[in-house]
Amino acid sequence: MEIVQYKCPNCGANLSFSAEKQGFDCEYCFSFFTEEEIKKAFAENENMALDENVGEQQQNNDEFAEHNNLYSCPNCGAEIVSEDTTSATFCYYCHNPVILSGRLSGDFRPDKVIPFKIEKNKAIDTFKEWSGKKWFVPAAFHSQGQIEKMTAIYVPFWLADCMTDAQASAIGKKIRTWTEGEYQCTETTEYAVERQANIRFKGIPIDGASKIENSLMEAIEPFNYNDLKDFSMSYLSGFLAQKYDEGKAEVFPRVKERVEQGMDSIIRNSMNYDSVNIISKNNRILKTDWQYSLMPVWFLNFKYNDEDYSFTMNGQTGKMAGRLPVSKGKVFGFISGVTAVLTAIITLGGYLLS
Repeated sequence: MEIVQYKCPNCGANLSFSAEKQGFDCEYCFSFFTEEEIKKAFAENENMALDENVGEQQQNNDEFAEHNNLYSCPNCGAEIVSEDTTSATFCYYCHNPVILSGRLSGDFRPDKVIPFKIEKNKAIDTFKEWSGKKWFVPAAFHSQGQIEKMTAIYVPFWLADCMTDAQASAIGKKIRTWTEGEYQCTETTEYAVERQANIRFKGIPIDGASKIENSLMEAIEPFNYNDLKDFSMSYLSGFLAQKYDEGKAEVFPRVKERVEQGMDSIIRNSMNYDSVNIISKNNRILKTDWQYSLMPVWFLNFKYNDEDYSFTMNGQTGKMAGRLPVSKGKVFGFISGVTAVLTAIITLGGYLLS
């Protein structure tokens, strides 16, 4: 007997019918769909023919699983993917040795990849230039041994395409001012404004690695999707990759937040008034399509006073982000130097005045 399951069009979790709402609820991401919306979303699934490429896809998954190893860090728990010819010697998060734990399941085979465009020497030179301008960075941060730990990592990203429905009611104001004799006149006209739009968002990037700070990955966006390639294991040669540990359901709230911000901005910008006061709004994501992709990132982690500091660089565009440690010794030395100079100036001033 063929089994049919209805999954949430957004996050892939199971849907349940709500007798009270007469529609379908997702208990995971809290999306709601009417019967008409579900029928439309699943029309292709209910009428689709056997996929002729299923055998080829399974072969690709099996090949990926056979030729990729999974290393796990016993200290922080990070899971790192490498080609079977790559030797992983340390964890790029905590710098502890990592150990081979087994083959990687083909379920984690990416759909797309953006290959690295920036090689290691260029990444190191850029890092030195960037950090060298910071006065109070500890000397160990620039050491050759530290810099050699800069690692090229393919970071797991979910790229989300969202179909949305945005509705808003607002009060728009047009303000006109003019002068009549000695008087300054102001006329304010209020308008009832309604907006409804179906908006499609393409390629919203959300990283799927819980160990990596989301703010760091957002800071090195955007990636140029013109360089997206169909995944091939050859792109992993000589590099490491992070296995995703946050699936579509886990990252969907972050997708939803970014989509809602986009919808609000588009709707508000369509209201050409001097001031706009949103009275009510109803933003909904109707359907989300996903691609699992690997994005190129140079990564350097530094532990200082029991705290981790991370530097990242977009391996395609070179955009950088990071938080640098501060040496209290250098700060104290700087303050002492400034104090000495000021003291000397004051003393010299005293001699000149006397």
